Amino acid sequence: MSRAASASNRHGDLRNLLSIADLGPDIAAGIDEVMTLADSFVEVSERANPKVPALRGRTVVSLFFEDSTRTRLSFETAAKRLSADVMNFSVNTSSVKKGESLRDTIETIEAMGVDAIVVRHASAGVPRQIAQWATSAVINAGDGWHEHPTQALLDCYTIRQRLGDLAGRHIAIVGDIKHSRVARSNIAAFTALGAEVTVVAPPTLLPPSLEGWPVKVSHDLDAVLPTVDVCYLLRMQRERMHEALIPSLREYTALFGLTEARASKLADHALIMHPGPMNRGVEIAAQVADHPNAVIIDQVRNGVAVRMAVLFLLLGSGTAWGGDLDA
Repeated sequence: MSRAASASNRHGDLRNLLSIADLGPDIAAGIDEVMTLADSFVEVSERANPKVPALRGRTVVSLFFEDSTRTRLSFETAAKRLSADVMNFSVNTSSVKKGESLRDTIETIEAMGVDAIVVRHASAGVPRQIAQWATSAVINAGDGWHEHPTQALLDCYTIRQRLGDLAGRHIAIVGDIKHSRVARSNIAAFTALGAEVTVVAPPTLLPPSLEGWPVKVSHDLDAVLPTVDVCYLLRMQRERMHEALIPSLREYTALFGLTEARASKLADHALIMHPGPMNRGVEIAAQVADHPNAVIIDQVRNGVAVRMAVLFLLLGSGTAWGGDLDA
């Protein structure tokens, strides 16, 4: 059994984090466990020296086959603050460019003695396939249109931090639902915590079927905005679009962009969220992105603490659970 596997067994059955469903049969309890641990790591991040030896001797590798700023740097920062060693994998300078298979790449990395692999890939299901080959813990940092579980966790944490319990809250997820792994993970997490979710998009930016999705659907953003506690905006993922799904970005902004006029319809307490990167002037007006109720930078900041919690949950010794993180 690998070091990662033996450590993770101390925290129940969580072996990998590939989707929100991996948090257990009681997803809400699993999310609450991560949130509670993240509270401790927020305190660590506020110290003059924001570092604890909780994962000293562990090694985390970032395996990103897609570009990333927030997620990659957030995981690397989280690992370093836990005193883990970090390996960075660059596809453009690796043997993948010479035709090396994904399996051979994973076996090569594991031979160097790693404990966790953080993977992002354009194809859905790749992290799950890697988890079948690897003895290390595997964390899904986004796979195709499938899921992005740590984004959902940090979003839950940010909402809880600002509004308290998610139960009974109304959250609108607006934009390119069809191509969004963030939307899929967030819907699973938000509804598990008792929130009501409405997806708002033109029909062409919705999945072919929403059967089984615990959501309401609207094509009228102006009608939904006054009723929500959170307006969660998604980027138009043009890199995943292989057909013309909207007449133009100008028309999309006119109907579904959070302009200053639309933001004024929100309740005083309502949060404005975005997973990044933002297309200012498309899904969100530049001024709205800087609105006092916009918590987009809070999401980034909380992402470090939440990912510290996930890494510790998978790799930690268990001393933080009722014990001392600095031990």
